Amino acid sequence: MAKQKYYVVWEGVTSGIYTSWNECQLQIKGYEGAKYKSFESKEEAERAYASSPYAYIGKQAKASAPKVLPANIIKQSLAVDAACSGNPGAMEYRGVYIETGEEIFHFGPMKGTNNIGEFLALAHGLALLKQKELKIPIYSDSVNAISWVKQKKCKTKLPRTPETEELFQIIERAENWLKNNKYTTQIIKWETKDWGEIPADFGRK
Repeated sequence: MAKQKYYVVWEGVTSGIYTSWNECQLQIKGYEGAKYKSFESKEEAERAYASSPYAYIGKQAKASAPKVLPANIIKQSLAVDAACSGNPGAMEYRGVYIETGEEIFHFGPMKGTNNIGEFLALAHGLALLKQKELKIPIYSDSVNAISWVKQKKCKTKLPRTPETEELFQIIERAENWLKNNKYTTQIIKWETKDWGEIPADFGRK
């Protein structure tokens, strides 16, 4: 049986503490600037809800990263990851600067799959680093995403329907960027088995 989690929504449709991801999602989906995070206990969630979200959100990546990064990890780098509640389900992705644990970008939730999220996260990271002329590597723990990005094609089997049309338009933008842009960014596979969860992990496992 899955362990009970508590979801704090500081900014959303209705702020509060929720006991399921589905309830939390209803408060944040489509809400610009939503601030939320999951916690392992009710007491911890209540403390967090009574505090500033910035005391917790910025630390989320650090909490899920290995306490001591292996010596061969390049700390001045970007880590990307996705999470999906159901598959397909509510998908989101983000990029985190490994050295500080700072969240650099975040997208979603939107109906999709984890593989799509991993692909878009990697493409988003590549575009952002090129735009800002930052010569740092990107870590991804997804073999599929790395392969799809190199092929410049999101090979998802998710049906294109009116419900997923907006997502497919985003996928097409990412594919077009990959086809029309050259980049020198090094993409490195994050070895979860050896190094622990990637620092951009959402911590919902």
